[in-house]
Amino acid sequence: MPSELIKLNKICKDYINEEVVTKVLHDIDLDINEGEFVAIMGPSGSGKSTLMHILGFLDKPTCGKYLYKGKDVSNLTDDQLAEIRNKEVGFVFQAFNLLVRTSVFDNVKLPMLYTGQKLDKEKVLEAIKSVGLLHRINNLSNQLSGGEKQRVAIARALVNNPSLIFADEPTGNLDSKSGKQIMEILQDLNEKGKTIILVTHEQYTASHAKRIIKIRDGTIISDTIVSERLIAKMENELTK
Repeated sequence: MPSELIKLNKICKDYINEEVVTKVLHDIDLDINEGEFVAIMGPSGSGKSTLMHILGFLDKPTCGKYLYKGKDVSNLTDDQLAEIRNKEVGFVFQAFNLLVRTSVFDNVKLPMLYTGQKLDKEKVLEAIKSVGLLHRINNLSNQLSGGEKQRVAIARALVNNPSLIFADEPTGNLDSKSGKQIMEILQDLNEKGKTIILVTHEQYTASHAKRIIKIRDGTIISDTIVSERLIAKMENELTK
């Protein structure tokens, strides 16, 4: 049986600005096992990004309990969260967040430098190979297409062999063909055992996941297992 990776119990998140309290998340209960591919969907302002930031150790909940690999991380310090984040998590963002005028190789190796590891060229090459960009290894980031930039971002997320990969609107800046290629790469990584949490507002993008969680007004309103037929049906509709 897959082991439980994440367990949220009654998680809430409030933001306070000049004594005005804005409640963003309300009593979120959520379990995610190792090896899952989960999409979190919701409109702008639904709380999906806030939930991702908490899941990815970028923010702390106001109340509730967050267990990661069985350990309560709800009340860890920022430094302790950063340590977990650097060792356990890879991030892929809509805006790519690559260093400009820097080679593919040098962009992908960055997480090793951040965590104080000795540079392992073989790991960098393997990560770049996994996204099909060895032929671009010496190209600068500004010489790449949008789809290639996102593939570099995925390789960078993989280089430290994280337990968990977050993809935040990874196809948002791409054309449909490039977006499909990115989702196929994420699916392949999941088939190889990586746990992936995808945040998106696009139904087609979410349909590549194995489970779709919909959030509205800071509350989970549905949690559904996705059949392969859903992806095939949507692809057929797009080609009509």
